[in-house]
Amino acid sequence: MSSAVLDRTAALAAIVDDVIAPAAADTDRTGAYPRAALDALGAAGFLGLFSSPDVGGGGGSLADVAGVVEEIAAACGSTAMVVLMHYAAVSVIEAHGPVEVREAIARGEHVSSLALSEAGSRSHFWTPLGTATTDGDAVRLDAAKSWITSAGQADSYVWSSRPLAADGPMTLWLVPADAAGLSVAAPFDGLGLRGNSSNPVRAEGVPVAATAGLGDDGAGLDIALGVVLPTFLVGNAAFSVGLMEALVGSAAAHLTSSRLEHLDQTLAQQPIPRVEFARLRTRADEARAFLADTLTALAEGRPDATLRVLQVMAVAAEASSEVADGVLRLCGGAAFRKEVGVERRFRDSLAARVMAPTTDALRDFVGRATLGLPLLGDA
Repeated sequence: MSSAVLDRTAALAAIVDDVIAPAAADTDRTGAYPRAALDALGAAGFLGLFSSPDVGGGGGSLADVAGVVEEIAAACGSTAMVVLMHYAAVSVIEAHGPVEVREAIARGEHVSSLALSEAGSRSHFWTPLGTATTDGDAVRLDAAKSWITSAGQADSYVWSSRPLAADGPMTLWLVPADAAGLSVAAPFDGLGLRGNSSNPVRAEGVPVAATAGLGDDGAGLDIALGVVLPTFLVGNAAFSVGLMEALVGSAAAHLTSSRLEHLDQTLAQQPIPRVEFARLRTRADEARAFLADTLTALAEGRPDATLRVLQVMAVAAEASSEVADGVLRLCGGAAFRKEVGVERRFRDSLAARVMAPTTDALRDFVGRATLGLPLLGDA
């Protein structure tokens, strides 16, 4: 491992230990956006990790992104999801965005996020209902986005709409978050990932420059599937793996410290808890191994790389939910106390199941891909 990688690893660990982990419980309790964590990550170069060295970025790989998301997720799911959605947006901004925004991201001074899911299309991000229409020299955007991570907090959104005039289902735009006509719904107060400012956003006559398009008119779906989706799906899997590592670690601590006084033994010395812990440990390791194989397939250009990408989020998300539930039961009443952190991670683990594309949608994609059917459209 190079000295640069070691330095980056140490820097991330310090931010997690000193900034992210101490604030995690309060972030969950209050729903406060993790601004201090993003400032620290930006100053240390992690928000620019996925940016090209040509604009001053870190030139990191998808494996680097996965490693960062995993380590943050082990401490705070909300912060990890903000960072993941930023990286997913950066993937398309790097490919098609203006140089001044790319440079600001590389400096750690610009946070972006995806704005793809819409009210009315549920989790089918590939069928936007929002429109883009020519308005003089500008373009007018109108839409009701159902959920945007970092809504009202990010500096920009990677926004989807129906095409202006071209064939195709989608066009992508880079929309400043302070653009006139954007409105954010009331603060999120829900089950999990309470600190990532995930809220509906409405666009009513939002003006953007005609040059704000990310790629050609009508080419948005191809860009989303080829550029955004791999980062999003692999990052989500890393998010789930990070949660599982923290959950299994909590279970190990509980089993080795809790005693049965009448037997003068710890719970770890009892066969039934030990067997259940082994099952959960193995389940987490299976997801980690699948993620590692996916990253290898992508790096080597293996023929099954696309299939692995379609599978990896579903594999890890379902494993994470299973492990979280198992740790709650294994640790008993202690795990239900908020200060332990298991209950928070259990709630956070459920989020990946409902993020588009959902597990059911991904399984349909996998079935289509392996049965020789088109990924989208009528089978």
